[in-house]
Amino acid sequence: MKKLSVLVMCLLLVPCATLAADARAALTAFTAGLETLSGRFEQRLTDANGHEVDISQGSLALRAPRQFRFEYLTPFAQVIVADGDNVWIYDPDLEQVMVRAQASEEARSPLTLLTDLSQLDSDYVVQAMADADGLKWLRLIPKSDDAPFERCEIGFKDGMLLKMVIVDRLNQRNEMSFDDWQRNQSLAAGTFRFELPEGVDLVGTQVKSAEISPLPQ
Repeated sequence: MKKLSVLVMCLLLVPCATLAADARAALTAFTAGLETLSGRFEQRLTDANGHEVDISQGSLALRAPRQFRFEYLTPFAQVIVADGDNVWIYDPDLEQVMVRAQASEEARSPLTLLTDLSQLDSDYVVQAMADADGLKWLRLIPKSDDAPFERCEIGFKDGMLLKMVIVDRLNQRNEMSFDDWQRNQSLAAGTFRFELPEGVDLVGTQVKSAEISPLPQ
């Protein structure tokens, strides 16, 4: 009976290993040689009770190793730019810009995995998930106790990243759907440089050279 139980467990583990290999292979293939990435997104925020509290849409651009730009178009305009030294958050309706030094937390966010996989195994426990909604899924659980989120789930189809779900410590869910990916395309000059608009209030202090050490290899 004991031998049978061991055999059954081994047979159950084979599909899980295959799922993990497939999803991880999709992540590796998607990020291979990636220097810049741009596309569109839809973001859905759900509270701990499963109630949808916000839906937004916009565009994003990433450049290795840690620069990014989000432009929210609906329901309200907002621009978030990480230039490698600072993070800028511009709210046109409030005529206000918030700025702060870009910290290591941004450098190690799930989004940076798209342009740098070097920290995948050191920063996350990588787990297999069953295929769902026609996607191959990979779950990432931060190893750090002070990570701002509990888990991240990444879904691929035909080698393309289509969804990313981040669940925070309060069990709030942030689901992002992606499309129209453009890989290693020339981006407009100034994409990752924020120019302060005239007449807006600046909150925070800009640093000229933030102390962000290169990620260890």
